[in-house]
Amino acid sequence: MKKIKYIKGDATNPSTAGTQIIAHICNDTGGWGKGFVLAVSKRWKKPENDYRDWYKSGTHFNLGEIQMVQVEEDLWICNMIGQHKTATTSKGIPPVRYEAVESCLKKLADEALSLKASIHMPRIGCGLAGGKWEEIEPIIQSTLLENGIEVYVYDFESKI
Repeated sequence: MKKIKYIKGDATNPSTAGTQIIAHICNDTGGWGKGFVLAVSKRWKKPENDYRDWYKSGTHFNLGEIQMVQVEEDLWICNMIGQHKTATTSKGIPPVRYEAVESCLKKLADEALSLKASIHMPRIGCGLAGGKWEEIEPIIQSTLLENGIEVYVYDFESKI
């Protein structure tokens, strides 16, 4: 079975050959403006524009859905709706929804297999979404790695 390859670096700049998909978590409120999406928007405008259009359309804009956006010949961004709203509830429930992340990653696996692509991501769901990597990692294992897909997880290394 494949294992996640952990890399220090920038998930918006994958360093492997072949077709690549950069996957990240979005919220279900149409908000785009904090966290990893800022790095995405700095490099490409299309993922944000397509996400905002998707939200406005209301068509299949639900937890567990994905949107594939081609930004270069062999590079795609996968907008995954795996976060409900943007704040932790008064009961302490973070915005991440693990079952939605799993649903997104199952759909992403199908896309990756059809494109023969590797997957590149930050530690999805663990930043602003408030999730725990020990919950996310097994979901990646069961959805992507068990399908033989190469997965690279990037820990950003600040240049300061």
